[in-house]
Amino acid sequence: MRLLARLLPRLSNWAIAMSHAATQSMSGKSMPSPLDQEPSFDPRSWVAPKPAPAAITPPRPAPAIAATSATATTRRWIAPGIGIAIAAAGAIVAVSSRPSAPPSAAVATPATGPHKVASESRTLIVPTVADLAPTLAASGVSIADSQAAVRAIGKTLGSTAGDIRLVFTLDHDGAAIRLAGLTATRTDGSGVKLAPQTGGGFATTSLAADLRRQTRFVRGELDGESFYSSAVAAGVSDVLIGPFVNAFRYDFDMQREVARGDVFEAGFEQRVTADGEPVGTPVLVYASLATAGKSRALYRYRAPGDAEEEWFDSGGRSSRKSLMRTPVEAARISSGFGMRGHPILGFVKMHKGTDFAAPTGTPIYAAGDAVVTFAGPKGPNGNFVRLHHANGWDTLYLHMNRIAAGLMPGLKVAQGQQIGEVGTTGRSTGPHLHYEVHIDGQPVDPMSIEVGGSRTLAGAALKQFRALRDRVDAARVATPG
Repeated sequence: MRLLARLLPRLSNWAIAMSHAATQSMSGKSMPSPLDQEPSFDPRSWVAPKPAPAAITPPRPAPAIAATSATATTRRWIAPGIGIAIAAAGAIVAVSSRPSAPPSAAVATPATGPHKVASESRTLIVPTVADLAPTLAASGVSIADSQAAVRAIGKTLGSTAGDIRLVFTLDHDGAAIRLAGLTATRTDGSGVKLAPQTGGGFATTSLAADLRRQTRFVRGELDGESFYSSAVAAGVSDVLIGPFVNAFRYDFDMQREVARGDVFEAGFEQRVTADGEPVGTPVLVYASLATAGKSRALYRYRAPGDAEEEWFDSGGRSSRKSLMRTPVEAARISSGFGMRGHPILGFVKMHKGTDFAAPTGTPIYAAGDAVVTFAGPKGPNGNFVRLHHANGWDTLYLHMNRIAAGLMPGLKVAQGQQIGEVGTTGRSTGPHLHYEVHIDGQPVDPMSIEVGGSRTLAGAALKQFRALRDRVDAARVATPG
């Protein structure tokens, strides 16, 4: 191989020399050999000296080349020489470049890794179950998957309105989008989790509400306008004001026995989520009111065997009396018991009861357990109900807008049961309840009589109540303000 490599340049030079000689002999002119113009193989000569700058002369026209026999003969000599040199060089290259072993052909083979599917998770809030299908469809979920998911969610969450939080995962396999999982929850944490099944549809797992109860307290002073405005200003929720007033319906006349500067406190239980967001309606569990004349603090408690909760003082004595002091909710006293100038007749006349002004339709309650002795219209009394109580007392309710359906003589009613609505029927100047209490057939001032009948807890009920009381008091102490 080395010998051939050394011969190659000599063979090439020989072929070129022969071509030059032939050309010179044909033309009769002495021409420089091309070999004289070849660069030397001496490395010291590879850097050429800088040529002297040549004088610029106008270019001469190129001489025309005549086609002569000498030219043709020259071509015949040149061609074989060059061919021999090229053939020799090719042979040398072929021998020198021949590999020791033939290369193996490269064959393209497919990748053997796992098939990859892109996934993404989304979180959305929808107002109702009916909004689930269009929301999923807008996210690229197929109609079949959307409908199957909505059916599964609806079985658990129902159709009740309220925000639903969706957390779902979508698998992207090329152009196909598949619902890979979904969790739908309401604000209380209850909901359902969906997982796709091999044969289609979704397997469901119900989620229980993640709630806890918090006891909170609000304190304030009466502003001299009304308890309602004072409570709202202090931060008491509207839904708690009615229950607060009713808690003291046996003890306080909220119109005449409270004044500016009197102090009140409301404690209520509120269900909250893990994030502290309130859920549902708060429930009043503690109420206190301190006036210049007296003060009471009450705790809400239902004794074993009782159908409903009652209010008890710290010693376990029920605040409930045989008669309610105010048988209409959130009303104001517009006229008291005694002699007065009649607003319609124009002369002084005995006013045998107490008038409670309230909007038309405001519920009216039975002041105590009783039997209905009259229910219907009665002249100037308008729509009128009379109840007879076990202690021999009677209570009268006048000017009703409507008497409760089914109320008739002989029917037994329970204390606090609705018997009608405030109105202005009969001889009346505006919507109000005229309320009377008769003892031995004689009218007495409903706001001044002493009513008894309270009970005191004992045994296991008292022990249970004390535990509740202590828990509420501990929460009160821990509340700042």
